[in-house]
Amino acid sequence: MATDPRNPSDAYFAFWREYHMSTLTTPRPDGTPHVVAVGVTYDPEAGYARVITNRHSRKVANVLAAGEEGARVAVCQVDKGRWATLEGVARIRTEAEVVADAVARYAERYGRTPAPNPDRVVIEIALTRAMGRA
Repeated sequence: MATDPRNPSDAYFAFWREYHMSTLTTPRPDGTPHVVAVGVTYDPEAGYARVITNRHSRKVANVLAAGEEGARVAVCQVDKGRWATLEGVARIRTEAEVVADAVARYAERYGRTPAPNPDRVVIEIALTRAMGRA
């Protein structure tokens, strides 16, 4: 079922605050999907989902290859019969304050602070669609 990514139901948002790993799907330069397991945070008020990762990862390379307009991506999580997908346009953010905020959000959702990583960046997804059954 479709939902407004900036105004999700309480149940939908609560599902995104539970501890679940997700998948991130990015387009490779040849157009084929690249799917990997990630931790995701969802900020409906700002209209973003965020993934922290290493700047040298394939998923970052895929987003950068899409150019300044960003890459169309999706994140999805599943728990038995519940599922939720967020879609949008991803861009890479490297600013220290953006990375620190994303790390803090990750720590809140997943209950642990990742080890420091000077190569950490954020895949910031400007949300355009949300769907699921939570």
